[in-house]
Amino acid sequence: MMINNNNLTDRLRGIIPPMVTPLEDRETIDVEGLERLIEHILAGSVSGLFILGTTGEAPGLSYKLRHEVIERTCLQVDQRVPVLVGITDTSFTESVKIAHHAADAGVDAVVLSAPYYFPAGQRELLSYVRNIAAELPLPLFLYNMPSHTKMTFGPKVVRRAMELPNVLGLKDSSGNMVYFHEMQQLKEEREDWMLLMGPEELLADAVLSGCDGGISGGANLCPRLYVDLYEAARDRDLVRTRELHRRVMEISTTIYAVGEPPSAFLKGLKCALSCLGICSDVMTEPFQRFMPSDRERIREHLVELGLLEGASL
Repeated sequence: MMINNNNLTDRLRGIIPPMVTPLEDRETIDVEGLERLIEHILAGSVSGLFILGTTGEAPGLSYKLRHEVIERTCLQVDQRVPVLVGITDTSFTESVKIAHHAADAGVDAVVLSAPYYFPAGQRELLSYVRNIAAELPLPLFLYNMPSHTKMTFGPKVVRRAMELPNVLGLKDSSGNMVYFHEMQQLKEEREDWMLLMGPEELLADAVLSGCDGGISGGANLCPRLYVDLYEAARDRDLVRTRELHRRVMEISTTIYAVGEPPSAFLKGLKCALSCLGICSDVMTEPFQRFMPSDRERIREHLVELGLLEGASL
């Protein structure tokens, strides 16, 4: 029998920012920054909050810090929006443990990518999804992130995962629009199945094609912009969609383009939040925050984007 997940999936349609993790050092949360960031994001009328994902640097955090982020976030959010938690790990057991800790803290659903380091075949990946879904205390979203995991949730795996009532949908961060359209075709087979876009540069196209929303990193910085873009695309307001998409691309080609890839996106995002006085820009190692010269470039871009006054920090 299919479990009715419509209430949760209906609430989640829209923008679900993948929150950065504010840090003071490698083992200390920037607590005040975390509180300010959560309030800043929620003020943008987002549909949910996703913590401990890629943008949250989860693989670089100790389990102690992951647990603390879960607890503090749930306490601060206080059920105003659904909270999703990433449980991806190389260890099956540790993923399940994080999920149970999340459930105890009041989280609404968990998010899981393929376990990284040892690539698995598609049959093994399907078995993994079935086995872990059976042990989870919360609904599950799959997270397709082949650039980081070396694996893709192939169409056959996704179709079989859709038979599991506690697996609610898929976040696609592949950037592969052919794959994304294949997922859209599968979505027609299950009424409550959700499809969410990862790369914000593809958000407008995805929503215009029928996607349920986006997990957009830039919504840490400008949550209302991404909510407005989602709503304009959902409502087929093409003029407004084009204008808002242009503004999203301005962020992508400025804030995310400082420094060297592949960490430039996250460093730029954290640095921008720091320049705005929201939270610290300390990174998980081996990554390091921007040096003063790159920080000044981020500050200049924020001024150009109208997000910061021109006075020197």
